[in-house]
Order: sequence, then structure tokens, then C-alpha cells
Amino acid sequence: MVNRTNGGANLLALRSHNATLVLDLLRGAGEEGISRLELAERTGLTPQAVSKITARLREEGLAAEAGRRASTGGKPRTVLRLVPEAGHAVGVQLDRDEVRAVLVDLIGRIVAERRAGVDLGRAGADAAVDAVVREARPLAGGVRAGALLGVGVALPGPLDHVRGVLHRVTGFPQWEGFPLRDAVAARMGVPVVVDKDTNAAALGLAVAGEGEGPEEAARSFAYLHLGTGLGAGLVIGGAVHRGARTGAGEFGHQVIQLDGPRCTCGDRGCVEALCLAAVARGDLEEAARVLGAGASNLVGLLDIDLVLLGGRTVAAAPDVFVRGVADVLEARARREGAVGGAVPVRPARGGEWGVAAGAAQLVLGGVFGRHG
Repeated sequence: MVNRTNGGANLLALRSHNATLVLDLLRGAGEEGISRLELAERTGLTPQAVSKITARLREEGLAAEAGRRASTGGKPRTVLRLVPEAGHAVGVQLDRDEVRAVLVDLIGRIVAERRAGVDLGRAGADAAVDAVVREARPLAGGVRAGALLGVGVALPGPLDHVRGVLHRVTGFPQWEGFPLRDAVAARMGVPVVVDKDTNAAALGLAVAGEGEGPEEAARSFAYLHLGTGLGAGLVIGGAVHRGARTGAGEFGHQVIQLDGPRCTCGDRGCVEALCLAAVARGDLEEAARVLGAGASNLVGLLDIDLVLLGGRTVAAAPDVFVRGVADVLEARARREGAVGGAVPVRPARGGEWGVAAGAAQLVLGGVFGRHG
């Protein structure tokens, strides 16, 4: 589950709040569908209101009949389903040395993907816009007119998620103050949402049901992303936690070694610097141990339920990183006598395309009333 009230994505108001509730339930029902009576019961709307909304959704091609279901009394009920191909979103992950883009349908299924190497180096932010548009435009071109809902762009932070403006992005201080959202929107001609790569990935995982408890209670998890940098996406109480200034999750820049090696952020002894140095010399077990130390701090601070690992470096050796981080968390749990044992650790679903797919969910959230 994700928060339905925490806005910030600058998307068009596509439809009413009640219609988004119905659409979200249609999406969750899958191919089996859901009846109008069930929609009324679960939304609290009157059957008449649900009938009007579903009739409009059918006219727009967003919903269709999915057969009939036996009823406990009276005639069988007609069930409705979402039409996934009725709308699409593009999600783009902009990294320091590559760009990945996906086209997804309304249920978040990837229907096309692209990737390309980039060399941003000391390039200005205009080069980042060029890279995003170069990969997003061909995907958008394959969508019928009016069916592209927007483009989500995920990249390293820090940045202003609400206004789509970059701050002093780690490694790219010259990008500070650049209005990335508006620049991409002007080139693409559709609504654009910008967020940190780790937040996008965490949103995608939350929408997919990661971290939900057996009683459907929203749980909390941390997504740790290790690639060209190191960051975290936090889901707390079912909602992506961005902080007051989109600054939450700057996980890689916690100092764990005073007077340690210099980090690109300007500080010394950051988890990111130590972890990336170990990766560079081929010592993945040491990199996993360092990552585990940072994860242990996070678990102790937030008391989260689950740690998920992702990013290209983790994807190249998932067993090494899961085992290394889990060992550190288990040692901490033994020392503290933690109730229920250590926090579990596992690879995040979605693999190397998880961030781009999550970026597309930044757009779909506006359709289903789920803004992360």
C-alpha cells in the first residue's frame, strides 16, 4: 500500500477522487475482475455512483466486462476489469554513465525498454535532458495519441521532488538549480515527474506489494541501491518517506570512519566512499560488510521490517551482498537480543530495471490516486 494523500507529483488532474478509487480497485482485481457491488462496498460509494463511474470508464476504454460471477442470491453479477493497454507511462533512470527507459502499461507491466551508455562527465544539465529525451521519445512514439500519461525521471539526488528542480547532485554540482522537470516536459509535450532514483524504486516495490504484512497492514522497509553511487529509498507505514525537502534517504553519506577516504560529497569516511572503494578493488565481501554497517545504523534508527538490496553492483553478485549484510544485522540482533531476531534481507524484485519501472509508477500514481 502507498499513501493516497501525500501529493507532490505535478500531474494533470485526470479524473475525480472517487474514480481513482475505483480504478485502483480494478487494477488490484487483475484479470478476474470485480463486481460493481464489491466496488461500492470497498469504496463506501453508493451503487448508483459506482455505476456512473464505471460506465464512464468503459466509455473511455479504461474498463471492460470480464464475465459473470455466481451470486449468493439473485442473478449472477457482472464483473469488470481494467484494460491495461488503455494507457501507458514512460519511466527513465538517468545514471552517471547510462540511461535506461521503459514503457509500461496501466498495471505497470514493462512492454518495451531501451538502454544506452552516456558520458555526462562535466557536462551541463542540458546534456541530461538530451539523454532522457533521446531514450524516452522512441518509446512514447509507439503509443497511440492520448494514451501516454506522462514521463517519470529518476536520478541521483539531492533534488526538489515537488518542483522538479535539481539541487547539488552528488558528482554534478554544476546542475544545482536546474529545472529538470520543466525542461523535459517542454521537449516531450506531456506531464513529467522527477524524483530520486531510490525513491522511485521504493515506490515501485511498494505498489507491487513489497513489505505488506499478513494482516494487510502497511509495513516499513528500506531499499538500498548500490551502483555508481549508494543511496536508500524508505517506505514507512506504506508511504515513501521523502522528508520535508526530499532529502531523506541520503544513506551513502553517513560517516562511519572519521578521517576516512574523501567522498565525492566533500566529507570523509562515508559509507558510499568506503563501499565503492572496496568494489573497485574487487573485494565484494568487504563492500557487503560496509553496506551492512550502514544498514545496521538504519535499522537501529528507524526499526524497519525489511531490507531490500538493488542496483547493478548488487545484481552482479546478489548472494554475496545479501549474505554480507545479513551477517552484520544478525550479529547486531544477537547483541541486542532483538525480539523476533534479525531484520530479513533479500534482493529487490525488478533487477536492473527496477528504478526505471519505479519512475513510471511516479506517473501512474496520478491515475490511481497513489502518489507515494
